[in-house]
Amino acid sequence: MIPIAAFFAIILVTLILIPFLKVRLKGIITFLAVVLNAAITGYYAVLSLSGQTFLYELPGSLFTGSIPLRLDALSGWFILIINFVFLTGGFYGFFYLKAYKSQVHNLGLHAICFLIQHASLLSAVIVQNSIAFLIAWEMLALTSFLLIIFEREKETTIAAGLNYLVQSHFSFIFLVIGFIWVAQKTGSYDFNAVTAYASSLPVGASMLLFMIFFTGFAFKSGFVPFHTWLPHAHPAAPSHVSGMMSGVVIKAGIYGILRMLLLIKTDYTTIGYIILGVSVISGLYGVMLAIVQHDLKKLLAYHSIENIGIIGLGIGVGCIGMGAGNYLVAMLGFAGALLHTLNHALFKSLLFYAAGIVYQATHTLNIEQLGGLIKKMPQTAALFLIAAIAISGIPPFNGFISEFLIYSGLYNWLQGASLASLICCLFMIMGLVLIGGLALLCFTKAFGIVFLGNPRHAFHHEIKEAPFMQLLPLYLIAFLIVSIGLFPGYFLNMIMAPVNLFPGIQGVAGTLFRENTAGIMQNISWAMWGLILLTSLIYLVRKLAMQKREVAADSTWGCGYVAPTAKQQYTAGSFVKTYSQLNRATLSIKKHEKRVDGLYPGEAHYETHAYDQLEKWLIDKPLDGIRTFLGWFRFFQNGRLQSYILYGIVFILALIFLPMIFDSLSGFIDFLKHL
Repeated sequence: MIPIAAFFAIILVTLILIPFLKVRLKGIITFLAVVLNAAITGYYAVLSLSGQTFLYELPGSLFTGSIPLRLDALSGWFILIINFVFLTGGFYGFFYLKAYKSQVHNLGLHAICFLIQHASLLSAVIVQNSIAFLIAWEMLALTSFLLIIFEREKETTIAAGLNYLVQSHFSFIFLVIGFIWVAQKTGSYDFNAVTAYASSLPVGASMLLFMIFFTGFAFKSGFVPFHTWLPHAHPAAPSHVSGMMSGVVIKAGIYGILRMLLLIKTDYTTIGYIILGVSVISGLYGVMLAIVQHDLKKLLAYHSIENIGIIGLGIGVGCIGMGAGNYLVAMLGFAGALLHTLNHALFKSLLFYAAGIVYQATHTLNIEQLGGLIKKMPQTAALFLIAAIAISGIPPFNGFISEFLIYSGLYNWLQGASLASLICCLFMIMGLVLIGGLALLCFTKAFGIVFLGNPRHAFHHEIKEAPFMQLLPLYLIAFLIVSIGLFPGYFLNMIMAPVNLFPGIQGVAGTLFRENTAGIMQNISWAMWGLILLTSLIYLVRKLAMQKREVAADSTWGCGYVAPTAKQQYTAGSFVKTYSQLNRATLSIKKHEKRVDGLYPGEAHYETHAYDQLEKWLIDKPLDGIRTFLGWFRFFQNGRLQSYILYGIVFILALIFLPMIFDSLSGFIDFLKHL
C-alpha cells in the first residue's frame, strides 16, 4: 500500500516550517522534502515497471465519491522522470538562487511553490478521480505561474506568466468539458467510467470525446497551435524552473494523452492520422522558429515545441499500428514516444541549466553578445555540447535511440501500407528527417556563436566557471544521456512495461522488437563509441608525440584582412541568413538597420527580430480587435464629475423603469396572442 499519509505529512510539515526558517534553510528543507517524497513514490514506481499495480482508495467526499490512486507502469514511468528532473533541478536551483538571497519573501514563496508543484505533478499521474485530478491540474498551473514570475519586477515576466496562466485555463476548460460529459452520463468521477462510457458510444462520438481531452492536454504540452505561451514562459522563468517546465511540466500533457488512449477505445487509425498531422507541424514549426532566435533560452523554448512534435509522432505511429493490428509498429511508436519523453527531459533540462550558468556569468542571454566562452567556461561548454548533440539525434547519445525507434516504426508501417498510407508515411519520414537536420543547424549556430570564436562584447566583469557543486547535477544528467546511448537495451526493457499496457502489443511484437530493432541500435551505438575511442587514441598519440616539441601559438589567419576584429566574425543572424531568406514566406522577421553611407561613413547597425506568425494571428490580432472595440467607449471616462453623477442617475433610473417596461411589453405580447 502506498504510504499516502507520510507523503502528505512531509508536505504539510515543510509548508509550516518554511515561513519561520532562514533563507538558506528554506532551500535545504524544501529540497529534503522533495527527496523524501521522491524516494517514497520512486520506490513504488520502480516496482510498477516490473509489472505490479498498486491501488489505494481515499475516502473522498459526497461530492467527489471515493478517490482511487492507481499506480501502473505508465504512471511509474512518468513518476521516475518527474522525480529525477526535480531532484537535479532543485539541487541546481539551490546554487542558482544564491544571487537572489536578498529577496527573502520571493525565496519563501518560491520554495513553497516548488514543493507543491512537485506534489501536484505526482498527484496528476496517480489520481484517477476526475475532480481530484482537476484540482491537482489547477494547482500545477497556479504554482507554475508563481514560479515563472519569480522576477516579478520585470513587466515582460508578468506578461509571460499571465499568458501561461490564461492558456492553462483553456486546458482546464477542455478537460472539465470532457469529464463533465462522462460524469453526467455515468454518475461517476472514476477514470474507469470514461472507458465504460466511451465503449457505449458510436465511433464518431468517442473520437469527439478523445479530441476534447486531446485539446486540453495539447495546451499543456505545447503542440502547435496551442504553443504560444511556451516561448515566453520558459525564458522568463529562472533557469532551474525553465528546465523543470520543459522537462516535466509539459510532459504532464503527454501523460494525459497516453492515459486517454488507454481509457478510450475508438478509431485508433483516424486518431493516429490527426496526431501525426499536428505533431509534424509542431516539430517543423518549432525548429524553424528556434533557428532564427537570438535569445538563448527562447531558442531552447522553441525546441521544446519541436520535441513535443517528435513525441507526438511516436504516439501517432503507435495509434496507426493499433488501428491496423500491426503491433510491432504500435510497439515501436509508443516505445519511441515514451523514451523520447525521458530523453527530452534530460537533454533539455541540461541545456537550460547550462544556459542559466551562462546568464549568471555574463548577465545576458543575447547570443549576438556572446562568444569565446569555451575558454572561460570549458565544463559548461562541454556539457552544453553533449546535450546539443543529443537533442540533434546524433549517435551515440540518447536522442538517437528514441528517434531511431520512431523511424523504425515508420519504416515498418511502409510494409503492406495502402497508397494513401504510403504517401502519409513518406511525408512523416521526410518531416522527421527535416526536423533533425534543422535542429543540427540550430545547435551548430547556438554552440558555435556562444562558446567558440572570440568575445563579441566587452564585459566589465570577470567571467568564470560555475562552482563544481552547481555543475554536479549537470554531470549526472550527462551521465544518463551517455548511458542511454551506450546501453539502450536496459532502458528499452524498462519501457516495455508501460508499452505493454496497450492491448495486443505483448507477445510476438515484443520478440521481434528485441531481436531486430534493439540489436541494430546497440550495434550502431557500439560503432560510434568505437569511432570516439579511436579518435581519442589518435589524439592521445599525437599529444605524446608533440610533448617534447616546441609548439607556438598565434592568432587565427584573418583571411587577408589587415586589422581583423571580433566584429568580423559570424553573428547568429548571419550564420542562418541563407536559411532565413529561403523561409521568408513562413517567418515573420523584422529588420532594423542603419546602412553604411557616404564617403566617410559613421557607425552602421543591423539586427533582426523573429516573430511567431501563429501568435500574431491567433492572439495579437484578436486582442488588438478587442482593444479597438473597447476604445470606442473610452469617451465615457472623460474625467468630468458631472458625467459620472449622470451615469449614476441613469443607472438608478434604469433599475426602476426597465422592469416596468419589460412587464408592459410582456402584457402587450400576451394581448396580441389572445387576438
